[in-house]
Amino acid sequence: MQFKHAPAAVSVSFDDPNLVSAAGLVPVMRLAEQAGLRELANTWLSVPSDKGANAGLKVTSLVGGMVAGADSIDDMALLRHGGMRKLFTTLYAPSTLGSFLRAFTFGHVRQLDAVASRFLAGLSEAAPVLGDGADDGYVFVDVDDTIIEVHGHQKQGAGFGYSGVRGLNALLATVATTMSAPVVLAQRLRRGGAGSPRGAARLVRDSLATLRRLPGMKGGKVLLRADSAFYGHATVAAAIRAGAAVSVTVRMDPAVKRAIAAIPGDAWEAIEYTDAIYDEDAKRWVSAAEVAEVPFTAFTSRKKAEHIVGRLVVRRIPELNKKDLEHPTLFDTHRFHAFFTTSTLDTVTADKTHRGHAIIEQVNADLKNSALAHLPSGVFNANAAWLVLAVIAYNLTRAAASIAGAGLAKATTATIRRKVVTVPARIASSARRIILHLPDQWPWETAWTTLFDHVGGSPPPIATT
Repeated sequence: MQFKHAPAAVSVSFDDPNLVSAAGLVPVMRLAEQAGLRELANTWLSVPSDKGANAGLKVTSLVGGMVAGADSIDDMALLRHGGMRKLFTTLYAPSTLGSFLRAFTFGHVRQLDAVASRFLAGLSEAAPVLGDGADDGYVFVDVDDTIIEVHGHQKQGAGFGYSGVRGLNALLATVATTMSAPVVLAQRLRRGGAGSPRGAARLVRDSLATLRRLPGMKGGKVLLRADSAFYGHATVAAAIRAGAAVSVTVRMDPAVKRAIAAIPGDAWEAIEYTDAIYDEDAKRWVSAAEVAEVPFTAFTSRKKAEHIVGRLVVRRIPELNKKDLEHPTLFDTHRFHAFFTTSTLDTVTADKTHRGHAIIEQVNADLKNSALAHLPSGVFNANAAWLVLAVIAYNLTRAAASIAGAGLAKATTATIRRKVVTVPARIASSARRIILHLPDQWPWETAWTTLFDHVGGSPPPIATT
């Protein structure tokens, strides 16, 4: 591509009051309205003083800014350009929204959690967020935490956690099916030095309660997946009491090693793994990785009533860095990865399904590439509220993508934003109706139009103030 004109032939003027840079906010925020975001915030939030007035409008402003790409409070100014006032009412200044967030206490953050939970239920009714459901299989709930890096010494709660990075710790629970991308069920912001399982049992209870409120999910089968940091009685028992099966990586403690050593040599089965080859003649995978299972009772150090019966599914891979030992043991010749599960899946399927837990890492990366690129305030509760709002914006974007078409259903937030949100448009009016003139030959016109038509196809009211 080559620039067509000489530099002297081009001039610039920021003077058109009828241009907007994110026309996709029209159908997306219409979807948020249909799912009840503003009404939920007005009902559940009780932030005091004038800073908490019109909570619903301020929440929708913050979410709208995040959907359009804002990752700081100052970025909320992108809602106040060109013709945005002709499309939306009450566009708050960034300073007003910052004051609103800094007025939050821990209780108000929990109120916002309630808004996020109920908003996800509303989105699920308005859009195929989880596709066609579990397809007679499991719905997968994944739990994990991530460190959001911060800088400076004035961030409340910042510290050095397990990653060695100074930051704050975000704990998330996501839900997905084999047919859908994940959405976030629950979230918590914690101090940077918090251990991974801190508060996980409460998060699991909240997330599973939210899941049961989603359409079609009341009686379905649920599998909770987590890594070894969450292998504890409190978290596992909370999931089981809520009616979910579990698939949790275990630590190589003596009880686990004894169980692995008891697996017969002929019980190991080759699986599809890195560099595996499928042998058409033998109808099996030729792979260095093998899998087997053994019955296992977890948490036997606790009283008998708290024991949890399941099985240990173990994957083994030959140890490449072999030790020079005269009599190597089983654990010198192979590396083992084991997880405890109460699911009814067969051994190979259980292993493959458990490896799917890595999908939550994509959610963590997606959020950090969007609204969680920064935690914008020095006040901990303001940042905790920012996390909840970032999750609301993430789920809203996912819901819009599920409507726009299969090509975007599993795309990242950045891709969805580029194709259907940050689309420039010129505003015109005719016969008391607003007309959005979008770019000719826009490659994703069909997706944008599908989303626009789904949410009603009529523009929001013109601002009167």
